[in-house]
Amino acid sequence: MQLKPSNLHTGITKALALSACMTIGLAANAQEAENAENAKNAEKQGFETITVTAQKRVENLNEVPIAVSVLREDQINSAFSANIEGLQALVPSVSFRKGNTTRSSAITIRGVGTISFSVAAEPSVSTVVDGVVLGRSGQAFVDLYDLDRIEVLRGPQGTLFGKNASAGVVNITTKRPSDMFEGSFEATLFQDNEYRLKTSVTGPLNDNVSGSLTVLKSQFDGYINNVYNNQTVSGYDKEGVRAMLDIEAAGDTDILFIFENVNSNDSCCADLELSPSNRHNSEASPNSTGTGDLDLEQRQIDHDFETRTLDETTAFSIQVDKELGDHQLTSITAYRSWNNTEFREGDFTSTTGSIPFPVNFGNVNNGGVGFQLHDIGPQEWDQVSQELRIASPTGGALDYQAGFFWWNQKSERNFTRDASCQNNGGQFQSAIGNYLTDVLGVASPSDADIEQFISDESLSCNANDIVGATAYMETEFDNWALFADGKYHISDDFRLLFGLRYTDDEVSFSHNRSSNDQYSRTGVGVRGFDTDYQGSTDESNVSGKFGAQFDINDDSMVYATYSQGYKGPAFNVFYNMSDNDTLPIGAETSDAYELGYKYASRDLIFNAAIFRTEIDGFQANNPELLDGVFITRLTNAGSIITQGAEFDFMWQATDQLTVTGGLSTVDAEVDQFLCPVGLDNCDGSSGDDLPFSPDLKYSVTGEYVWELDDMEIYLNGSYVYTDEIFAGAPGATPETNPEALLPDYGIFNASLAFSFDNDNYRISIIGKNLTDESYVTTYSGDGFRYQIPRDADRYFGVQLRAKF
Repeated sequence: MQLKPSNLHTGITKALALSACMTIGLAANAQEAENAENAKNAEKQGFETITVTAQKRVENLNEVPIAVSVLREDQINSAFSANIEGLQALVPSVSFRKGNTTRSSAITIRGVGTISFSVAAEPSVSTVVDGVVLGRSGQAFVDLYDLDRIEVLRGPQGTLFGKNASAGVVNITTKRPSDMFEGSFEATLFQDNEYRLKTSVTGPLNDNVSGSLTVLKSQFDGYINNVYNNQTVSGYDKEGVRAMLDIEAAGDTDILFIFENVNSNDSCCADLELSPSNRHNSEASPNSTGTGDLDLEQRQIDHDFETRTLDETTAFSIQVDKELGDHQLTSITAYRSWNNTEFREGDFTSTTGSIPFPVNFGNVNNGGVGFQLHDIGPQEWDQVSQELRIASPTGGALDYQAGFFWWNQKSERNFTRDASCQNNGGQFQSAIGNYLTDVLGVASPSDADIEQFISDESLSCNANDIVGATAYMETEFDNWALFADGKYHISDDFRLLFGLRYTDDEVSFSHNRSSNDQYSRTGVGVRGFDTDYQGSTDESNVSGKFGAQFDINDDSMVYATYSQGYKGPAFNVFYNMSDNDTLPIGAETSDAYELGYKYASRDLIFNAAIFRTEIDGFQANNPELLDGVFITRLTNAGSIITQGAEFDFMWQATDQLTVTGGLSTVDAEVDQFLCPVGLDNCDGSSGDDLPFSPDLKYSVTGEYVWELDDMEIYLNGSYVYTDEIFAGAPGATPETNPEALLPDYGIFNASLAFSFDNDNYRISIIGKNLTDESYVTTYSGDGFRYQIPRDADRYFGVQLRAKF
């Protein structure tokens, strides 16, 4: 593990020079809550009491014996980011891998996450919204709005949360209805015709019922120019509504109804050619030599098919909280539907589908002939879940919680690929021979018969002969679990921590791929036709947690925990599924060790942890070359180890200046690499870096407040540094796969806000990436495809916010 002290020193110096009055953005910040236990802390701290619900109770952050980072409402607002991609930069332990669509994007925590196209695989990082576990993290990537807080729990959390996860949990909580009538309107405008509009109203409907309604509309033309049609892409068009109803029923019962519908039509996210593809010559070709030399200034593509995603989420949940004597019973019943359709440019050119010559996968500058490959893939997920928990009162010798969880998810997907006809291995003649036999009844046709038929029908198999094939896929997940978590107070200062979980999983699938061509000609990037796969697997698991917590004094405590994580079995169900993919992929299990320290005084909060997590049966994608096109296979890639250290702090330097920050150093590597079944050539070895895991990441944010007679002025600045990232598959290395090594980068954002009338009106001037640092976040494959985010360029905006 290399900490790169020169980079660290340069980044910190840069941050402090840019802002002596600015501070960190991260982890252990706060959420206001009022309860008797935290009143004493409010008296001694200069900060408002920082509380979390990470352990399903309202607790002081610095008394919770787990590594948890919290982004509260004011931090989220100050970041002026409407999605996970922007907010993850403020949590050093978290990385975001962006795909062409939300369904193929992923979150990693401490270097561990699931990156897969399979519709029969679960994420290693669980995402929870308002107590409801999402079957696919991408459901939360469309947009985030009206948030109360985001909690990032590192490490396994199965004894507390509804669905287990091997790497961690992102817990998102939106604002609940208020018992006082109030409303707000917010308009955010950025350069290049980007805008976001949000309005909300909340208040009592009668003595026992409160409600809220939030409406969102946002649009952006994009920042990537398509030279094929001179249009701008990688933009979005979103709209959403969230309604809540909070009922104080009889018998100390509270009922919360939540309804949400979000629609998105995004021309996102086009893969940029940062290294020469050698597939075409175009004004959108990069200014680079290849082999790791990336054109980070590239903002053009030459595509004749627009990469686009249509996304709709509909969600409904009912949460019931009831007091049973001195215990608290909680029930969460939820239904979510997610429709996601991707349109994907797969050849990344605008000319190859019109060439009247056979496909040749060589360099186009040396006689190669390119191919067309366009994909359309609609999918629908439907999930139903039920969680039931009971919590004991606190203050006695034993605090405990116990629960039951049930979750069912079904998905249907069809995926069509229209691609150039392929004949590099005699596939054309073979297809015509089968047609003569199966359709025309010609027994054992000779080569002469085949050639004669081809001539009579004027058939060909060139790059401009576009043939298609469609795969139909269905999957179903059934999961249920029993879990319990407890804390035993040996003394006022010393507590034992323990938990246990039993999980039962069942996964089933079906897959059929058929040709859409009359003669069943094979297209580039299509394995074959007439598949008829189906299968199921089930697995159970017992996982636990044990630890101890000791209060050093009134201001600080230490804890040590050992916990086990579990992620259910899977199948590699995707378009090019083959015989080897019908084998079940075993569960992913983890053993996590953590030692933490937390300190809280009147003007300083500091949290630190060192950790080591060992994962067996790591579910990861392995790339394979199929007739000139890279495909990926989800496999049990072996065992991995991730270890490192984290800290975050919040410092009230003066009455006007607050500084917060965090740092994470992670060494994530392959412990033992397993070659996928059916693939004899693998370069993987122990010690290789795990993909999408920067060794070093830190953030610093500062806010300075001038209090004047008739207004307040807020100056906010943040600096985020991310070390270089290896984005290849497990088993590859920067030496064997140099194009997958993404450079390090540091981003400085700032805002200046003017607040009037007790913050009922606020005008903010926003500056993103003020140093104009260009960077890349994702390597998509093929040796030349990358994702450059919107924030890789300097741009400015303004936000108007009013409350009433």
